[in-house]
Amino acid sequence: MNPGQPPLLRRLLRVSGLLTGLLLVSVVLGLGLGSAQPHLFESLAVLFGQADPESITAAIIWRLRLPRVILAALVGATLSLGGLVFQALLRNPLAEPYILGVSGGSAVGAILGILLGLAPFPGVALLAFAGSMATLVLVLILAAGRAVSQKGSLLLAGVMVNAFCSAVIMFFISITQDARLHNIIYWLMGDLSQVAPERLVLLFYLLPPCFVLIFLLARPMNLLALGEEVAMYMGINVKTVSYVLLITTSLMVSAIVCQSGLVGFVGLVVPHLLRLILGPDHRLLIPACVLGGGSYLVLCDLLSRILPSQGEMPVGVITAIIGAPLFILLLQRSRG
Repeated sequence: MNPGQPPLLRRLLRVSGLLTGLLLVSVVLGLGLGSAQPHLFESLAVLFGQADPESITAAIIWRLRLPRVILAALVGATLSLGGLVFQALLRNPLAEPYILGVSGGSAVGAILGILLGLAPFPGVALLAFAGSMATLVLVLILAAGRAVSQKGSLLLAGVMVNAFCSAVIMFFISITQDARLHNIIYWLMGDLSQVAPERLVLLFYLLPPCFVLIFLLARPMNLLALGEEVAMYMGINVKTVSYVLLITTSLMVSAIVCQSGLVGFVGLVVPHLLRLILGPDHRLLIPACVLGGGSYLVLCDLLSRILPSQGEMPVGVITAIIGAPLFILLLQRSRG
């Protein structure tokens, strides 16, 4: 530990407190602002119990905006944490939550569901989840016989599976001519507008245990980032830890992608930004990614609702517009 820095627990509490405050502000803004009425002050009156709970304003905030804001926070937290884990596990700064083909498999499943005319939930969501799990199993089979943390085999298997899935997606898009094409394009760009409370219940059961498990493995992640030999010398079972991290992260990313579609750049930008600010210690970075990533996507979703003069745009458009130049800037600063 740097002798000039405060103890870890104090830094953890300070960082968590600041980012929790940021998340709360983001949630209040996400609930209070939108493409339609009410005005911000009217919304704040509802949020703080100073307005009629049976009013139209209250219905808009609690029944429409609240589930969407919660989903945005969960998606941002999961994708940010997923990016952090894959960057540590593969020791690749360009690793992100979709690197092993989860996105491609999920997209193929979701498009199949849309073309079959299934409901967004559970039909399309279940097929998207099944597609992502199938690609993960396929990648693990292709990379079988090699160490999980042996980056080349996993990355190559993931790239191959993703390329195949992309070809299948292009085929489906080319043969679709009716209104379902619009739904497919929206899903591929990330869409939080189809959220329903029953979907959030499932995520609340699944995601928190995954977050806790990854946090418990923060110290092994610190050692894995230094190299397998160092981790083994320090008593870490590299194979077991790597498999647990890989499967846990892929599971939670698959669960979130099948609800939100493909939201890009969150898993790249947020971990890199926080690593530049907080340093490489995963005991700080894991809670920071959960809270900071959640705040980031809540604000991006808010922009996707208020920027268009009519309607709204997919949140993936906003994350790409912000994320791509910001990521280039972060890379330049990290080299400096």
